[in-house]
Amino acid sequence: MDTPANLLNFAILLASATLAWLAAELVHLGRSRPPRLAHALRGAAVLLAAGALFWPVQMLRPTGGLLNLNGTAGFCAALPALAMATLAILFSAMLERRAPVWMLASATALPLATYVHLIAAAPAALRMAQTAGPAGIGIAVLMLSAALIGLTSRDGRLRYAAALRNGCALAVALLATLAAQPAAGSAAAPIDGSAWLLMGALMAMGALLASVVRHAGNALPSSVAAQAPVAPDGLTGLPTRLQFEREVIAAAKKRGDRGLAVFFIDLDGLKSVNDRHGRDAGDRLLAQAGRRIRTLAQGQLAAARMGGDEFALLSGSIVREDAAARLATQIVAAMAEPYALDGGEVRIGCSVGIALQDGQGSATKLIARADAAMYAAKQAGGNRHCFHVAGIEGTAGDDTDLLGELRHALANDQFELYFQPKIDARSGQITAAEALLRWQHPQRGTVLPDKFIPLAERSGLIEPIGDWVIEAACKQARAWRDKGLRMRVAINLSAHQMRQDDLADRIADALRRHRVHPSLLTCEITESAAMEDTSATHETFRRLGEMGAHVSIDDFGTGYSSLAYLRRLPAEELKIDRQFIMDLDHSADARAVVDAVMKLAHALGLKVVAEGVETPRQHEILCDLGCDELQGYLFAKPMTGRALLLWAIEDGAQTAFRGSLFVETRQVAPAPTREARRGQRQSEPQSTPQ
Repeated sequence: MDTPANLLNFAILLASATLAWLAAELVHLGRSRPPRLAHALRGAAVLLAAGALFWPVQMLRPTGGLLNLNGTAGFCAALPALAMATLAILFSAMLERRAPVWMLASATALPLATYVHLIAAAPAALRMAQTAGPAGIGIAVLMLSAALIGLTSRDGRLRYAAALRNGCALAVALLATLAAQPAAGSAAAPIDGSAWLLMGALMAMGALLASVVRHAGNALPSSVAAQAPVAPDGLTGLPTRLQFEREVIAAAKKRGDRGLAVFFIDLDGLKSVNDRHGRDAGDRLLAQAGRRIRTLAQGQLAAARMGGDEFALLSGSIVREDAAARLATQIVAAMAEPYALDGGEVRIGCSVGIALQDGQGSATKLIARADAAMYAAKQAGGNRHCFHVAGIEGTAGDDTDLLGELRHALANDQFELYFQPKIDARSGQITAAEALLRWQHPQRGTVLPDKFIPLAERSGLIEPIGDWVIEAACKQARAWRDKGLRMRVAINLSAHQMRQDDLADRIADALRRHRVHPSLLTCEITESAAMEDTSATHETFRRLGEMGAHVSIDDFGTGYSSLAYLRRLPAEELKIDRQFIMDLDHSADARAVVDAVMKLAHALGLKVVAEGVETPRQHEILCDLGCDELQGYLFAKPMTGRALLLWAIEDGAQTAFRGSLFVETRQVAPAPTREARRGQRQSEPQSTPQ
């Protein structure tokens, strides 16, 4: 092998290594590395590295003789194949729009002055290469490198100079290693120093180019970077968040403060679709949702997928809130239409946050305000829209801290169920106990649900927390049953849970795991949540009823129930909201409402439970009106499962109104009958006016 051929082979190896390096850097420049490309690169590297162990390479030593490179050193021979595989994968990914073509242009883009100076330096470099042979070529490469370094900023000069220095140091280290190898006995001519200078220069140039590519984004002027094309979202074909932000900024500059509105849209219930049907099905649903967003965007300024299950619309013709509300209503209705999935249909809702441009803050803050309004819509139960108002993000920092603590609580078993008994109004016996969630925080102490449930609903943690409650309630029911206490347990289901089409299945699984009969479980849902999505709620209630579980409508009287819908709902009991019970002993209106609710419920064959009973007078009135079950501090405060067991044992299963060893309970006598009260009044002395 002669010197020029050996030199050419080595130069090809260096060029291949540079190409592979550049390809890897191009992938790194993307906003998110394409998973398929990353896996392919790793696989190619492993295969080629394994093959290189058996690929001998022969090179001439500087002092003469033939040098054999085997084993690990033979990996150099795999570099051309690695470079070809890398480039093939890269361009394949580009064609699939997984690694957009614009990355290739933006990664190597430099200011125009750079090319001017390089062209000016080229003639001198060319003359040097023509007159001085291999050494001149090496010097020419270094000259062009120096010209490139001189055109960068001060920080850039330091960065690129370091890259060049490192490349030269690598070349020197390689030369020293090769020179130390013993001769293999070959009589081939040695490679002179000028050839080694060329090799070192090529290696230095490779390091320099890789550094340029890595930091090309920083070298671009801000105006060029701002105008660089952005690839659309690969799943939906919609623009991405970056492009949407640019559209908002451009629209604000062009239109000022009039008519600009951002609609931030988040799908409700996608996680349950992923859990039940798989993430591929979830992706197909997202693609369908993207097409609906594109249809809704006709006539609007822009639409985008903001990431995950979030989308956004930008409108330039909204001057009144009622117009924004109409568009938001159209969005909610469109996203609520059934999605075709796996040969069937799936329904989910969406929450929409609306922010109108008012001249306050930047255009990007308009997006943030719409995002905050969307979370407010989720907090209100989802499947609705909400306008941004001042102060809606006021507790964002606290919420961030609390959310982290909430995740920690779920992972570290900081939740606990307390139970408040329900009492039969006629016999005084314990009939059931409502499970109430408590967070035992190591620093904050006991945290009540109203402090963290809204945050759990906004963040999506309500689903795992709800599953924990179902599991814990069934476990406690089994523990009571093992002790001889057969008592129903009531759990509260949120509107978010009711939208999960596998909720009934998960409840059935928990009952089976703990060997609890479904008749020992009552599922409570608020009246407003029951009316929110009648089809989904009715189906869940139907499946729970078929299973044998009891169904209850909680907080009745605070919502907007349709009597016709209430009649069709497979519920077995109504719980009158505590606000009516609180006023019962001094308000004729409250008494009239409670009386009407009881008559309505009994006419429909429903049992009535009054919650929030705190005084003997309330107890007396409710018994007079015919209430079936009672619940409140008059009988017992919420207590742990063990405390309730002991309380029930002490009660002897005869009456719940006896004294207790526990501070949670009060001693209450059974309500006297109507005849006894009439006799008591007749025996009381009549007072005379003073």
